[in-house]
Amino acid sequence: MSKRRSQRQTAPKREKVRDIFVARPFEGLTDEPEWIALRELVPAASAPLTLRPEIIEEYGDRPVTLSTVLPMAWPAMTRSDGRVFIGLQRHVQSGDVSRDLAVAILSALRTEPGDTVSVPALPGEGPRLQDILVDGPLEVTMQDGFEYWLDAEQADDPNVKASLERANASIYPTVRMSAARAAYWCRVAPDKGHVRWVLAEPEDQALDALSRLSAAGELLLGENTKFAGMFRAHGLLVPVWDIPGEPESPDWEAPLADFAKRYADTLAETGPLDAAARRAKQGLIGRQLTLR
Repeated sequence: MSKRRSQRQTAPKREKVRDIFVARPFEGLTDEPEWIALRELVPAASAPLTLRPEIIEEYGDRPVTLSTVLPMAWPAMTRSDGRVFIGLQRHVQSGDVSRDLAVAILSALRTEPGDTVSVPALPGEGPRLQDILVDGPLEVTMQDGFEYWLDAEQADDPNVKASLERANASIYPTVRMSAARAAYWCRVAPDKGHVRWVLAEPEDQALDALSRLSAAGELLLGENTKFAGMFRAHGLLVPVWDIPGEPESPDWEAPLADFAKRYADTLAETGPLDAAARRAKQGLIGRQLTLR
């Protein structure tokens, strides 16, 4: 037997990590739609997270901040002052985003302040966000840039500085709206904007309500607006409206509030869809995309 073959046979087998897909990874969190919005819609925002007492007892009491994105799309980082940041928008992920974020937090808490955080691409089974965080509404802060990432030492790193400049250049004007939870206005071109709203209701229920509104001609936000379609993100529906680049977000609060009321009233309707609503539903499904 050759030496190389002998080494292959005696080498310990690497344990295979099983990946499991979770369609609604944020289900059970009070602000499930907002988690989805920050992951899929918002370029620059942050929110403080509160660890459960048993996690603090095991790892210490270090401030943890949720960030839409981190330098070079890192999953997590620690500052020299001990603060921990986790990134929602990252390159590598498993089938369970909640597990990914939880392992990123725990990996960062095990890491000395200022050191690079090592996070496994496939974490396997273990605690999820719902297991390590004190649940509650997210206190979201919209950011004009990503300078909040850095301490003085990191700001001098040329790679981090270059990443910061690229990230800041990618930010398009985005405003969190008050007329509906997890709704955001953004301008994507001088003459074009969007209103996007992550609906909290289960997909089938939300789709039926939108279908009834579409059949009744009540799906728009007003004149010069267009219902662009919707996408499914982490198990919830996100309708999207095309709107003019002007006026800015404050002028869209009232139209969105009116639509939110029509939507809430329609949700209360029960029973099968009529023929017009069924046709509208097929049209909506035809314009639906799925984000994972």
